[in-house]
Amino acid sequence: MKVLIIGSLAGDLGEAARIAIARGAKLDQADNADRAMSRLRADAKLDLVLCELSQDVGSVVRAIARERIAIPVVACGTNDDPDAAVRAIQAGAREFLPLPPDPDLIAAILEAASGESHALIVTDPVMAAAVRRAEQVAKSEASVLISGESGTGKEVLARHIHRRSRRCQGPFVALNCAAIPENLLESELFGHEKGAFSGALARRIGKFEAAQGGTLLLDEISEMDVRLQAKLLRALQEREIDRVGGDTPVKVNVRILATTNRDLLAEARAGRFREDLYFRLNVVSLAVPSLRERPGDIAALSEHFARKYADVNGLPYRPVSQAAIMRLTAHAWRGNVRELENTIHRAVLLAEGKEIGVDAVELGPPAAPAPTGGIAGLVGRRMDEVERDLIIETVGRTLGNRTHAATILGISIRALRNKLKDYAAQGMPIPPPPMAA
Repeated sequence: MKVLIIGSLAGDLGEAARIAIARGAKLDQADNADRAMSRLRADAKLDLVLCELSQDVGSVVRAIARERIAIPVVACGTNDDPDAAVRAIQAGAREFLPLPPDPDLIAAILEAASGESHALIVTDPVMAAAVRRAEQVAKSEASVLISGESGTGKEVLARHIHRRSRRCQGPFVALNCAAIPENLLESELFGHEKGAFSGALARRIGKFEAAQGGTLLLDEISEMDVRLQAKLLRALQEREIDRVGGDTPVKVNVRILATTNRDLLAEARAGRFREDLYFRLNVVSLAVPSLRERPGDIAALSEHFARKYADVNGLPYRPVSQAAIMRLTAHAWRGNVRELENTIHRAVLLAEGKEIGVDAVELGPPAAPAPTGGIAGLVGRRMDEVERDLIIETVGRTLGNRTHAATILGISIRALRNKLKDYAAQGMPIPPPPMAA
C-alpha cells in the first residue's frame, strides 16, 4: 500500500515512517496541506494519509472532502494535548496515532487500510482448479469477472492474475465500488478537471489513469449506480475516459478485472445492472468457491493467519492444534476466509499454552437469549430493537470488521454503515473498526 505523510519526517514521525516501510508500505511525503493536496490530485494510488496534528487535520479532511477524494486520514501526534486528538477525530480523522510510534499499532492501521491480505493459500483441489483457470487466462488482455460470496478472496485472486499477466510490471489499482459514496465514485474512477464542481481547485487523476499500463480492479461492481455504469461501458468500449468537467477524452491502456458477490446476470435481467456492461466485463468468468466447498484449505489458512497475527501483535507463534482444526473444519463459515481470519486473529489473542486450542476458538455470534426456548425470548420486543441488538452484537463479535459483519447479517456494507450511524446518533455504544483497536 502507499501512504502519504503530511509533516516533517524528523523525530517521531520519521520513526513512524520507517516502521511503515519495514511493514511493506511505500511512502510519499508533503511538508504542508497544500503540497499534500497536489500529491493527492496527481496520485490516485495513495491509500492512506498520516497527518501531523500541527498541520490542522480538520482543514486537511475538509479539503479532501471538497475535492471528492476518498481516502482515510489518520492524525498523528504526542499525547501531550489529548484535546487536540479528540478535535482531530471530531474533524473527521479516522483514527489517532500517538507518537512516539508503536510498531504494532502502525501495523494494525496499515492492515485495516489495506483491507485484505494478499497471500494466496491453496491446498484444496476445488480451489486449485479455480486458480489454474485464473492462470490460464492471466496472460491475455481479456476482461475477467470474478464471482463468489463475500470473504472468499476474490481480490486475492485478482492480484494473482495481475502478477501472472504481461502487465505485472505496471500498477495494480483496486477500487471498492461498495465503499465509495455515489457522489465520489465517478471522480474516483475518471478524475476531474479544475472547476468541475464546487471545491475542485485543480485537476485530479482518477483510478483509470493511475492504472495506465496495468490492471484496474473494480471490486463489488454490482454496487455501482446504473447511471455511472453507462460511462464505464463507454470507457471500456472506446478505451478512453472523460474526466468530470472535462471536454477532451483521455486515452487509457488498462486491463479490467471486476468482482461481484451477486449473480450479475440475474441483476441485469432485473434491471439493476446494464446487460451490455455485464457482457463486456464477462469475457472470462471465474467463480471462487466458498470455504465450505474447499475444506482442505482451512488448516493451511489457519496456520497462515496464526503466524501473521502473532507477528502483528508481537506474540509468540503458536500452532493450531489438531482438535481446533477439526472444530474449524466442521464450521459453516458464512463469512468464508474473512470470517476464518477474524476467528484465528481472536484465537491468537486468547490462546494459552504452546498451541491454539479449542478453547481459544470462538465461532460466530451467539444466539439471541431465549429462556423458554424457540422465539419466546423475543416476544414482546419491538422489531427495530431486535434488529439493532443483532447488528451491534454481530459487529462486536467480528472485532469491529464491518465487511465481515455485513456478510454474516446478509446486508450490504452501505446499509450496515447507515444503521450504525443511526445507532450512534441515538447514543448507542458502537464497536470501533479494527484500526481503532
